[in-house]
Amino acid sequence: MASTERPHDETALIDSRVAARRLMIILGISILGNCGMWVLSVVLPVIQHEFDVTRAQASLPYTVTMLAFGIGGIYLGRVADRWGINRVVHIGALGVSSGFILSALSPNIWLFCLAHGLLIGFLGIASGFVPLMADTSRWWNKYRGIAVAICASGNYLAGTVWPPIIQYGINTVGWRTTYICIGIFCGIGMWLLNRFIRQPPPALAPEADTHFGKAIDRTRPFGLPPNVAQWALFVAGIGCCVAMAMPQVHLVAYCMQLGLTPLQGANMLSLMLGLGVVSRLLFGWVSDRIGGLKTLIVSSGLQGLALALFLPFDGVVALYVIAGLFGLFQGGIVPAYAIVIRAYFPIEKVGGRIGTVIFGTLIGMAFGGWMSGKLFDLTGTYAAAFWNGIAWNLLNLTICIWLYSRTKRPSTAPDPALNPDTRKTT
Repeated sequence: MASTERPHDETALIDSRVAARRLMIILGISILGNCGMWVLSVVLPVIQHEFDVTRAQASLPYTVTMLAFGIGGIYLGRVADRWGINRVVHIGALGVSSGFILSALSPNIWLFCLAHGLLIGFLGIASGFVPLMADTSRWWNKYRGIAVAICASGNYLAGTVWPPIIQYGINTVGWRTTYICIGIFCGIGMWLLNRFIRQPPPALAPEADTHFGKAIDRTRPFGLPPNVAQWALFVAGIGCCVAMAMPQVHLVAYCMQLGLTPLQGANMLSLMLGLGVVSRLLFGWVSDRIGGLKTLIVSSGLQGLALALFLPFDGVVALYVIAGLFGLFQGGIVPAYAIVIRAYFPIEKVGGRIGTVIFGTLIGMAFGGWMSGKLFDLTGTYAAAFWNGIAWNLLNLTICIWLYSRTKRPSTAPDPALNPDTRKTT
């Protein structure tokens, strides 16, 4: 019958070559859209000299951009829920192009900051992360974890690709011309790639999401009202990323405190972020086998362990090993939130909910970086900052274990074999 053929055809697209090709295109969009996340760390000294401002003032555009990125993720996630991913990417392409060009034309740090925050952060970077993860989750069932992890790796890959290109541009043609070229290239690139992902996600069909058999009760995720469950994950996101920010923001300074060179600290940080990409792929593979919530618990627990290892060991070799372990452990946390929300919450608003929780992780990163520095100022050592990160990590782990314990209740999951975080693999 015609009434059954359409859902069948749509369902066949899930986990298909079409979905794989779409994922690679989305990864390209993410690498272009996330350029603005890393450009400021390269251009900061030049901006400080250009506008004759203090280091704190020159750092303000980064803070504003990250906060705008978090808020934009919520807004554009909801736009994607209602209008689809194409409109979001078009908005992001416009934001990236206009943001970089207006930043290049800015006569002072304040207009530069406004262009970065409102256009590059709120529209550009935000379009290249949360909405893309939400869209990807709708195209995959069996391999959803690794697919979302590949999508989420776009921002780390952007951090690998863009800084040397930007530095080369600054050295050859200056930062303003470099900004204009980046804006034109990324904006046009996002717009062109967006033309290849026009097909609506098949997971929007009611019959499509049947990989686990009967649907779990998404009207009460974890046996809680949806907003309560979402805010529990929001607080958990703050906790894990306060802990995550300690080494990511202060590792170079910590190494200098121990008498090591800044280059050694920078190399450790590079190792940590590089293995973060490996971590996202590895834990994406793991989540396909044990579920997003279990993956979140495992990754969070291992992150706390790696953070604790910084306390007793301070040798060069040991710090390289610990930095590498931290990178391998922490990368799986953020994509796991998207997988958990996709599994337990109503699909119609998954983009907005993922955006809200990711905003919590960004608050954690911003708050954690500042808090670690403040504790160092008060104590003269980073020991208190590490203990603070461990405490916040325990908060995250406690919330995640509590939510998982609620999935074991019969009222939440009538058949445990149908729950993505309790099913057993063969």
